[in-house]
Amino acid sequence: MPGQSLSFDAFVLAKRPPMEAFQPLTVFSVEHGPLRVLQRQAKKSAGTIAPLDLFDEVALTVESSNQGQTWFLKEARILTRHHTIGRNYSALLHASAIANLVARNPVPEESRTSVATLLRQAFQAFAQSTRPDIVRLKSVYLFARDEGHPVSQQWFPTLPAEDRANLAKLLNQPLAAQDAPAEVVERLTSRLEEYLRGHTEIVFD
Repeated sequence: MPGQSLSFDAFVLAKRPPMEAFQPLTVFSVEHGPLRVLQRQAKKSAGTIAPLDLFDEVALTVESSNQGQTWFLKEARILTRHHTIGRNYSALLHASAIANLVARNPVPEESRTSVATLLRQAFQAFAQSTRPDIVRLKSVYLFARDEGHPVSQQWFPTLPAEDRANLAKLLNQPLAAQDAPAEVVERLTSRLEEYLRGHTEIVFD
């Protein structure tokens, strides 16, 4: 029986410890949502695919010989790579949190396009902005909202007036215009994630 083959654009969300000759990856695509893919470890000999990196946007072809239970990377072309995220610990920490959030949660088919747009914009912002903490807060909020959770209607009104004012600015103003203290952003992010843990099925670390 011939193997199954898929071609799609995707984001690399996770890299797990290598197993035997393969590097396990979690990728996200509009067509398939989060998907686990095995990439053969690069060898010195020619003909292997260059290792993919976290936060890469890539065009992939994958194959399976067991009806989609295991997918192996056949071809890969890098569309966008964000080298600068890995050079900044804070950006890496917050970008990894968003990547893990999408990787660990099933995304309904009707939401995948908006999540892909969110990932593209978030990774670009993590690579360029000096405020990755704000990028994370915005990304978690938008992810929850786009999944249909009433964060604006139910969570926002529970905040103290000062926090509501700060959150409105953080969500609506361009990143370049943001000057909120880091402790304010951290408090709002913690409160949002605490609400989502208690009132939704969204899984965090």
